[in-house]
Amino acid sequence: MKKEKLLLFDANSIIHRAFHALPPLKDKKGEPSGAVYGSLLVFFKMISEINPRYLAVAFDSPGKTFRHEKYKEYKANRPKAPDELVSQIKKTKEVFEKMGAATLAKEGLEADDIVGAVSSCAPEGVETVIVTGDADILQLVNGKTKVYTLKRGVKESVLYDRKKVEEKYGGVPPERVVDIKALQGDPSDNIPGVEGVGEKTAIKLVKKFGRLEDLYSSLKKESPEEVSKKVYEKLKKQKKEAFLSRDLATIDRKCLSGIDFGRFSFQQDKEKTGKVLQDLGFLSMANRFLGEKKENKKPSKEGRNLKLNFN
Repeated sequence: MKKEKLLLFDANSIIHRAFHALPPLKDKKGEPSGAVYGSLLVFFKMISEINPRYLAVAFDSPGKTFRHEKYKEYKANRPKAPDELVSQIKKTKEVFEKMGAATLAKEGLEADDIVGAVSSCAPEGVETVIVTGDADILQLVNGKTKVYTLKRGVKESVLYDRKKVEEKYGGVPPERVVDIKALQGDPSDNIPGVEGVGEKTAIKLVKKFGRLEDLYSSLKKESPEEVSKKVYEKLKKQKKEAFLSRDLATIDRKCLSGIDFGRFSFQQDKEKTGKVLQDLGFLSMANRFLGEKKENKKPSKEGRNLKLNFN
């Protein structure tokens, strides 16, 4: 018997990737829509491949999150998002809602926290597939949760199960990915980590010692032979930064309560979806994924400019 599937779409990370990866495109009203187009292209490809019984699309909320309360410099190095991106995030959310998809956002939370919370309480027997542009979500992979991450913009994707995550991180399991991040940090989110410890060293330490607690328990003794004197001194000096960084990198899986999975039931309404795509001027997309054969008197600009291959 085939398992029912829950598809969780980490919208903001995918919209950002599409915005930076694809050439400019405008809809019939002359408004920017390249990021909308790229996001929907990924979405329909996943719907076609996964055929989910349940669907939820998670969005960041504007403003600060609980992570800023822990560390005021969190993401402080990021420039302000351009207006063309902000407008397309809003437009993409509206498009998903028009197609009947459940959209989720909550003040003070990031989309990956919402994804983590929903995936952690999926009903027994439901397999979860998360689609994201953010490798941080690999920490959520387990026996019933897999993650599709995008590569090279939105052109390629990699499906991660537990074995694939361990291959990526030299034998470190998904639940210890946050310990790697704690040590190496993350410049894109301004997570400090331990200065001078890169990914290779972090992987080596986590593979050998496991959790941060176990690593630092070993460091109470004389410098272990597996740790160079230079790294040993840095770890001892920056213990506070390491644990703070793990807190910042950890996805909050308990951020939502009273989740009603009935709300996430999904069955694609081709007529409604086709109308949404035609209103946007995405006619070739409608033809490809919905089998729509509406007459298009003018050559489609989207087909000429956006050559994306998922095959």
